[in-house]
Amino acid sequence: MRVTLPSLAAAITTAVVLAAPATQAADPSALVPDYRPPVQPLSIVSEFRIGGSAQDPGSNEKNTSNINGELLFAKPVTGLDRFWAAFVPRPTVGGSYNVDGRTSYAYLGATWTFDITDRIFVEGFFGAGFHDGWTGPKNNVPKTFNSLGCNPLFREAAGVGYRINEHWSIMATIEHMSNAGLCVNNRGLTNFGGKIAYTF
Repeated sequence: MRVTLPSLAAAITTAVVLAAPATQAADPSALVPDYRPPVQPLSIVSEFRIGGSAQDPGSNEKNTSNINGELLFAKPVTGLDRFWAAFVPRPTVGGSYNVDGRTSYAYLGATWTFDITDRIFVEGFFGAGFHDGWTGPKNNVPKTFNSLGCNPLFREAAGVGYRINEHWSIMATIEHMSNAGLCVNNRGLTNFGGKIAYTF
């Protein structure tokens, strides 16, 4: 069979066209789309804590105990370096239930956390506490309750903690609630306790 130049050129062109998909399939980069980082969902909740405390030793509500739960939300400002980020608080809500029938309360406010080392940290809280305890004149308050004066109260708290790993930590805590002398009585509550925390 005689092969002419035009027929040879046509055969080569046909082979190239037919081989192109096979060539692309052999090249892995031709099948992999451009890389795009995954979109991370916004984290609303930062940390959950649960623990207990002794209710104001030395007061009318002594020898009673509380169960405490607390939820800390993500900082409203991000992108700061580690030093300045420590001055931005986390919005916080929580509650304390007295298992012996004395004053229980809920609270909201802000928590500031400062790292001493990668594992040890200290923190402070400031906000308001809303309680079911006794208010009004002192002579109307039962002897087993503290005279809290009014409702709500200011709440301040402090703690020192240790990070077990990236998610779990333990804390020793102290908290105080009072009306700062703005009401008729101001006995307040000062509780000592501990918590275990899970960071999301």
